[in-house]
Amino acid sequence: MTFELTKEYVDHIQELIENQNSAAIRAKMEGLFAADITGLLSELETENAKFLISQLETETGAEILADLDKDERLEFLKAFTSEEISRYVNLFDSDDAVDLLNEQPIRVREEVIALLEDREQARFILDLLHYDEDVAGGLMQKELVKANVNWTVNECIEELRKQAEDVGKVYAVYVIDDNGKLLGLLSLKKIVLAHKNTLIESLYDKDVIFVETYRPAEEVAELMQRYDLDALPVVNVQGKLLGRITIDDVIDVITEQASSDTLAMAGITGDVEEDDTIWQQTKARLPWLLVGMTGGILAAKFISFFEGDLKIIPAMAAFIPIIGSTGGNVGIQTSSIILQSLADKTGLDTTLTQRLIRMLAVAFINGLIISSIVFGFNLLIGNDIHLALVVSTALMSVVFLASFMGTVTPIALEKIGINPAVASGPFITTANDLIGYGVYFGLAHLLLNL
Repeated sequence: MTFELTKEYVDHIQELIENQNSAAIRAKMEGLFAADITGLLSELETENAKFLISQLETETGAEILADLDKDERLEFLKAFTSEEISRYVNLFDSDDAVDLLNEQPIRVREEVIALLEDREQARFILDLLHYDEDVAGGLMQKELVKANVNWTVNECIEELRKQAEDVGKVYAVYVIDDNGKLLGLLSLKKIVLAHKNTLIESLYDKDVIFVETYRPAEEVAELMQRYDLDALPVVNVQGKLLGRITIDDVIDVITEQASSDTLAMAGITGDVEEDDTIWQQTKARLPWLLVGMTGGILAAKFISFFEGDLKIIPAMAAFIPIIGSTGGNVGIQTSSIILQSLADKTGLDTTLTQRLIRMLAVAFINGLIISSIVFGFNLLIGNDIHLALVVSTALMSVVFLASFMGTVTPIALEKIGINPAVASGPFITTANDLIGYGVYFGLAHLLLNL
């Protein structure tokens, strides 16, 4: 049954906490997943949330802390001593432990590492701390299961039992040589089915996909998506096995990237969420709102140049919104498709000429249909055929130009090292408005002899 977090439920838990009713709290939490309790903690005051988590098993508390949003966790852990934090970090995977400790002040970080009971865990954390969080080394965890190529299956199983105690999920056994260099991987199925005296050398798969520690997180995510991997081994420049990256960490990268691109396409800069402060949200939204406002002022000024034309043929004014909205919509649609192809590196590269030909072919069909409908509408409501021709021709031209802009702008921005997602928001819409109005009134002058 799906857990539903309601106000009544939160109020009831708060009442139990205020009454220090530990038995009732534990009973309430017993049937919940850690993710459900994480959502509940976000609704409680810090002291109440701390009391609640103290009533749970340490393993569950560790899972909840690993799950918490980093901003919430940073604020929440201010109520904990270094010793209290270390009890939970002791049970973290090394990559999650490093994420948490990197959020803490240096003093707290060093105290927690010094207090860890599992000294191997402490060593793993120290190994990982020097990697940037947005590269493979920063994503990897040190916990994995490995076997020497010279072992027998029986020796491998014995080691597997020892090593797997500290590994949350075992996807495969990594095969190394005497120097720790990654040679390949061995599936659990092969280990189970093989004779106990069979050498690992004759069983493992040499065709292994791996990544170096310095590779960007986006490249790691792309590799795991392309080859449908649950885990990806990480090696240093000499090919020595250092750790692995699991699918849950890559999902976080993909989610963050998608969220960032969505915000950028909407004209929001930086990493902003609904519960951020008013000033943070204002700073994130304002830059592109100013771009849009500037574009609107320019468009209004541009239209004012043609006041005389509008006085001669007032019906022209009725079609200004169609010209602007069509250009904006076509530009955003086109750039969204281009952004998708730029993000997907799994296929063959397509040249700019090929992209333009394809997009302009689509623009021709769409423009023909739209302009035909508008032409027919003008005749139906009794407008002059010359005005109908101007509006229809302008729409056709705007669809072509917006498709061109939507194709070229993201590619150009990527070439000069700017996030192309920003091109899909107010920038393209504003540019297409100005181009569209210029085409519309220019054609009116040519075809209506204004």
